[in-house]
Amino acid sequence: MLNALEVFTTVVVGLMVGVEFSVAFVMNPIFNALPEDSGQLGRAHGGRMLGAVMPFWYLGSLVLAAIWAVAGRHHDGAGLVVTAAGLLIVSVIMSILLLVPINDRGKTWTPENRPADWKEQLDRWNRWHYVRVAVVIAAFTLLVTALT
Repeated sequence: MLNALEVFTTVVVGLMVGVEFSVAFVMNPIFNALPEDSGQLGRAHGGRMLGAVMPFWYLGSLVLAAIWAVAGRHHDGAGLVVTAAGLLIVSVIMSILLLVPINDRGKTWTPENRPADWKEQLDRWNRWHYVRVAVVIAAFTLLVTALT
């Protein structure tokens, strides 16, 4: 049973990492290359779509890692899992305090109602998102390492 939990948790976190990596290094460059207001509109739509799913994914990943840490506390790699769970906590806190407020504003923006500093806000979101991607990649790497 523990093996199934380990694999399931690693897959769930790995898929989350893939989505966030894709946002940072695939989708956002595509949005930035679109003409006129298309990129901003695409980001607003993405913010609404992913904003509805990612909270559950982040919290679910954290819960799974915590369950793994408790269930496997007497096994090799337990420290790696605890550290990964700690990094997932950091990613959730970063999201709540730094990224979600900008995303909540940005997902309502249109060319007619966006604030004058909208590009600066998106740049700030992008910088924090890169840090969050690094944090979840580190957590994923620790989980994969704990499997061996």
